[in-house]
Amino acid sequence: MTTAEDDTRASALARIRDVVGPPGWIDEPDRLTPYLTEWRGLYHPKATAVVRPASTVEVAAVVRLCAEAGIGIVPLGGNTGLCGGAAPYEHGRDIILALERLNRIRAIDPLNYTITVEAGVILAQVQQAADAADRLFPLSLGAEGSCQIGGNLSTNAGGTGVLRYGNARDLALGLEVVLPDGQVWDGLRALRKDNTGYDLKHLFIGAEGTLGIITAAVLKLFPRPKQVETALIAVPDPDAAVALFALARTGSGDAVSAFELMPRNGIDLALAHVPGTVDPLAEPAPWYVLAELSEPVADTHLKEKLEAILEQAFERDLVQDAVIAASVAQARQLWFLREAIVEAQRVAGASIKHDVAVPVARVPELIRRATEAAAAAMPGAAVIAFGHVGDGNIHFNLCQPPDADAAAFTARTHEINHLVHDIVTSMTGSISAEHGIGRLKRDELAWRKSPVELELMRKVKGVLDPAGIMNPGKVV
Repeated sequence: MTTAEDDTRASALARIRDVVGPPGWIDEPDRLTPYLTEWRGLYHPKATAVVRPASTVEVAAVVRLCAEAGIGIVPLGGNTGLCGGAAPYEHGRDIILALERLNRIRAIDPLNYTITVEAGVILAQVQQAADAADRLFPLSLGAEGSCQIGGNLSTNAGGTGVLRYGNARDLALGLEVVLPDGQVWDGLRALRKDNTGYDLKHLFIGAEGTLGIITAAVLKLFPRPKQVETALIAVPDPDAAVALFALARTGSGDAVSAFELMPRNGIDLALAHVPGTVDPLAEPAPWYVLAELSEPVADTHLKEKLEAILEQAFERDLVQDAVIAASVAQARQLWFLREAIVEAQRVAGASIKHDVAVPVARVPELIRRATEAAAAAMPGAAVIAFGHVGDGNIHFNLCQPPDADAAAFTARTHEINHLVHDIVTSMTGSISAEHGIGRLKRDELAWRKSPVELELMRKVKGVLDPAGIMNPGKVV
């Protein structure tokens, strides 16, 4: 880099610091550390500084200065991503643009069933604001106490309610976005129907900050459930789980709001490593389903419907045992067990993780084929396949064998990823159902997408961000 380029960069950074002021600028190594700590530990990011604008105007000014100087920008929400999408590269010349100070709920409209929030609002706070207005914001995932809505939209987050309410893309009506040249697109429309050309918001949802920075969103709300029934159900295998799902949908009048598959070895891991977990059934079973039915009105005999579904399932040998939560506290305990499977893997050792999706009917085939392939490639590694079977999204994870070296195990990540993704691709599935692409799956995406799709994606990126400053090196 020439002296002139160095001077331009230094001048731009100084002006950025003036824009955001002392509260919005971090460059001390100890204060940078939390922003540079990648959740899985796969990367060791570096950055020139963390910039924390407090408004859309400040975001636009920062982006404009970066565009002029060619400084890369890595947007950051709650730093809960699993694919390195918010991890800068190790050269350290990019800045992190953290949205945490854009944390206002701008408006809530119960009659229109919408809420308008800034990108840095924590997901749980959106849920709480909706609940206070007797409404539901249904996006729910394990990191909801720390992840931010801008990151949820940028990664098109999924979670446990997708089968009934859709993923983040389905929950957004409008966006406010700062474009790569610093212009602000105000698309904060609270309309259900708007047929006036291209639906531009969908360019930015799921783009992981590579096309622009989401600064605010209008989100859909729904009637708050007045009845919820939760059950943990022991099943013999994933085939029975899928058959039970179909039975539950028809038997409940499509009131199923969550349907999670859990293997026994995942529950054993949770019981061993996560305090507060409880095994709710007397006898162990090879597989379990955590099912939730909900209705927005009271007195619809929802529990009786669930009991009738289970009775039919017992008669068809789809179910071995079941417990229906008798209280909100017991339902929370069942959900805690489901979420503990994720935490237990982190505590127990290294994991090679996959976030894949296939048509719901093919989930059992996916689990069988991928388990056989993983066992052949890596003997001794425990397969923990769990997740959102109701929408076909399975987290197919391999856990480090007890006597294995963690570094040697994780060094085979790309090899095992490729093996599993080959199976998923052969089933017309997706190698990323809800976690995104980031750094981790960028090369895999290039391998899996058709040349036409890749060309279209690169053309969109080239038109909107010709200088390549927006989250450089991610997705495409």
